Formats: sequence, C-alpha cells, structure tokens
Amino acid sequence: MTKFDAMAKFDSWMKKVEDKDLKKDLLSISKDKTEIENRFYKDLEFGTGGMRGILGAGTNCMNIYTVMRATQGLADYMKSIDAKSIAIGCDSRINSEIFAKCAAQIMAENNFTVYLSDEIVPTPFISFLVRHYRCDMGIMITASHNPAKYNGYKVSGSDGCQVTDAVSNLITSFISKVEMFGKKVKPIEEYKTVIKVPKSVIDLYIDEVLKQSLNKPENIIVAYTPLNGAGYKFVPKIFSKIGLKDEDVIIVKEQGYPDGNFTTCPYPNPEKPEALKLGLEYAKKSGADILIATDPDADRVGTAVLNKGEYKLISGNEMGALLSNYILTYKKKLKTLPKKPVLIKTIVTTTLIDKIAKDFNAEVIDVLTGFKYIGEQVTILEKAGEADRFIFGFEESYGYLCGTHVRDKDAQSASMLIVEMVSYYKKLGKTLIDVLTDLYKKYGVFKHKLSSIEFAGAKGSVKIKELMQKLRMSKISEISGLKVLEKLDFLGETKFNLPKSNVLIYNLENSAQFIVRPSGTEPLIKFYLTAPSDEVFQKMEGFIKEFFI
Repeated sequence: MTKFDAMAKFDSWMKKVEDKDLKKDLLSISKDKTEIENRFYKDLEFGTGGMRGILGAGTNCMNIYTVMRATQGLADYMKSIDAKSIAIGCDSRINSEIFAKCAAQIMAENNFTVYLSDEIVPTPFISFLVRHYRCDMGIMITASHNPAKYNGYKVSGSDGCQVTDAVSNLITSFISKVEMFGKKVKPIEEYKTVIKVPKSVIDLYIDEVLKQSLNKPENIIVAYTPLNGAGYKFVPKIFSKIGLKDEDVIIVKEQGYPDGNFTTCPYPNPEKPEALKLGLEYAKKSGADILIATDPDADRVGTAVLNKGEYKLISGNEMGALLSNYILTYKKKLKTLPKKPVLIKTIVTTTLIDKIAKDFNAEVIDVLTGFKYIGEQVTILEKAGEADRFIFGFEESYGYLCGTHVRDKDAQSASMLIVEMVSYYKKLGKTLIDVLTDLYKKYGVFKHKLSSIEFAGAKGSVKIKELMQKLRMSKISEISGLKVLEKLDFLGETKFNLPKSNVLIYNLENSAQFIVRPSGTEPLIKFYLTAPSDEVFQKMEGFIKEFFI
C-alpha cells in the first residue's frame, strides 16, 4: 500500500468514526504522515490463532471497529460450518472488557449462543469454558505478556485449542469480505442469547487444576505477583486449596490487582528479569523460598528461587526440565506413571528433555512453535483413548500444561506444581538449583538463551522477510566456532513429520543449537540459543549482530 492509500483510509476513518476517544486519537496524528502510514498501511492481521496490535485508531490497530469486523468475519466462518455457540472472556488489559462485550454483541446479533464471562479470567479458563459448554469456538481478549499499549484477540476451536493455521486462514478470508463500519448492534442487555458464566463454572475449573496436585506443600514461603493480571484471584485460591496458609503467601501489593496500565512493570512478561524486580524485593524481605509471577492472562509463569542466600531466575527451558523430571519421578514413586508416558514440547525447546524421558521410558513428541500444537497432540491422544499417557507439555517461553482439562498453557496448574516441587525438594535438603545441577551432571550442560531483534512498522515486516531469505541462501559451516552438524529448514524438507513453518535450526557440536524464527505475534526475529558455556553464547550473539544488524 502506498502512503497515498494510507492517507485515503485515514480520511475515510475521520468521516466515519463515531467513537469520541478514537476520533480524538485520529486528530492527534493528523499531521504525522509516518504514524498514519504505520496505522493504515494494512489491516490488522489475523494470524497465529488470532490478532494482536497497538491500541488506537486505524486499520492496523486494536479498537472497537477492528474487533467488531474480525468478529463478524469469525461469525460468517462459524455459519459456514454450522456452528451454534461460542465462549468469550478477557483479561485485565485496557479495553479488554469493552472488546469482549463488542464481540459478544456481534455474535448475538448473528444468532449465536454466547457464554460470556463478566469477570477477568485467565486464557486457559476460556479453553476450559469451551470444553465445558461444548462450544464450537472461543474468544479470549488479551495481548498476553505484551506492554500496556497492546491488546489482542485469541480464537480457539471446539477442542479448546487455539485454531490451526488452516482454520485461521479460512477465518481471514471471511474477515476480508467484511466492511469496517458495516455492522450495527443493540445494547448487550437486549440479547437473550448472551449467557453470563456463573461462578460455579470457575470453581469447576479450579477443581480440575487441583486434580493435578501431587503432594501437599509444607514449610515453604511463596512470594506471588500476578503482574496486575488475571491470576490475581485464581492462583492465591489454588495455593490456599493445597494447604498454604495466608501468611505463607506474600502478595506483591502494587501488582496484586487488575491494572491494564502495568505501572510498576511496563513490560509484564515473566520471561523478562525487569518484570520480576518488585517481586524480588518482596521475596527478599520475606525470605520466600520462591517467587512466582504470572503474566496478565495467566497462561505463563516465571520464577526465581532462593539458593544459598541469593535469588536465581529459572528459565522456561530449565523449569520445563525440572517439572518433567519431578512429575515423572513422583508419579513413578506413587506408582501412577503409565507404561508409555508422553511428554510434548516445541521444536525450539530444550533437548535435555529427551535424555530425561529416556530414563523413564517416556515418549517425547516434538511440535511446531505454538501451544496449540501441544494441545492438538493431547486431543489426538484423547481421541485414541490414550489421554492418560499424557504427562506434561511445555515450551521454552514459560508455558506449561499438566492434565487434559484444558488445551492451552496454564499458569494456575503450573504455579501449583512448582510450589509442590519446591517443597518436595526442600524436604530432601535441596533447592531447584541443586536439582538442576544434578540433571546437568547426569545428562550434560544445557544452557539456554533467547535473543530477539525488533523490526517495527511498515518497513519492518519487509526487512524480516529479507533477512530470513538471506539466511536460507547462505552456506554456513560454523557458528560461534562450532561446526554445523545439521541444518533443518522447516519451510522445506525436514526429518520431522510437521507442517511447513518459517524456522531454521542449526544443530552444532557439543549439543549446541542455533534456532531462528520470526515471531508470529510481534515484529521480531527470535533466536533460541543452546550452548555449553557463556563464552559460546557471547560468540553466538556476535554472529547475530554481524548477520542481522
């Protein structure tokens, strides 16, 4: 699209927008041609299970008009498959409740039964809600762990998984036919097909989480922050249910309630150390054994554990390995481990899990990046009558799932299991760092690091495509001084039976890995690094700067 086309769309919005706040926003950028181009050069893309964008006026932003247009397109798709019902919920982000109601109004206007949660809920609860009411689809309004200026729209299918790429593409085709300012709706109270989700259903979800509990935690202090998000009610209630007393759970007050502005954690991503800064202060004051942080939609969880007087951050790969080992070990102890247990992970997640699984005669299933692919495999097991074989699923980006009650990563059950695991090893005189050290002694050192480079705006997406193509065409024999043993291009032929995906994996000497993929939800190129030492990490980052910057 040319700058002229973007300006024409801007002029059209100036004439048609009725919302006062959006009108004011448009006026504020009327003389900023670059900002107009960035907001109007394309429609907000419906990609990896939904859409995500910056809040504001424009076709490339999250606002009531883009939400209603997307919802009408989704409704048209649902009509094409003879769907009847949908579940809708939202997190604590700015305008989340407004967008959820807009989506409910559009769906009700199209004669669908809508199960609408009128309180802030975690993303995995919507997966549970879809399955509980046997809905055909679900919508969760959230931008997950992104900064406050973002919001988003996740869509799940009847199994509770985020929709596949094929379904996403079909929905996109329906959305493309919808006019931006076409649909008119009535006040939500006038729609009899909008059903308020009762509190009893939330209790049922919590009961299912509690079924995954393995042991009662004792003699442990937990610092917890929901990062002003949806975990603020759910996680403390679960901690209480498994036996923790109120004085054992230290809530970070400034972050203990919903607030879409995230004033004390501008980037509420538990993967980022800065997001845990305030929580660590609370942990130090209380002498907590562990700090647990859940992101705004409470599907991811980050941690820091007390070890020899200092708090050590634990990465998603490390926690995934620790939880896998703990669950397998404890279930074996209880004699509840199935004969052929299954662990599921993404292709960018640590291969340490393969070595752990081997000792328990467990199968590891590798899937593409995105938790929907993990959920998809759980559904396959369920349909085959083998759901009991599923032990644990996780991805390096701090997402974990235990149990088959949902098909999404779940910070509620993960937080519970982490607390129980810390307590279990504390009784044995060990911290999680001690256990991780034991795993490295047994299986070899697997250090992990995630790096990324941002390419924002209209030109950024073009630059990402150019760099990925350049990397594909380059003949690279070594990275950071380590020989390339194998290059896997998931857009081409691979040894895995997986759909095509824009991912390149370089398997290197000494069990090192260099993995590159563009983010499906942010204007980033991501680099997943595995190395035996910090020195190798430094060399890898040098290669990234040389090639990509």
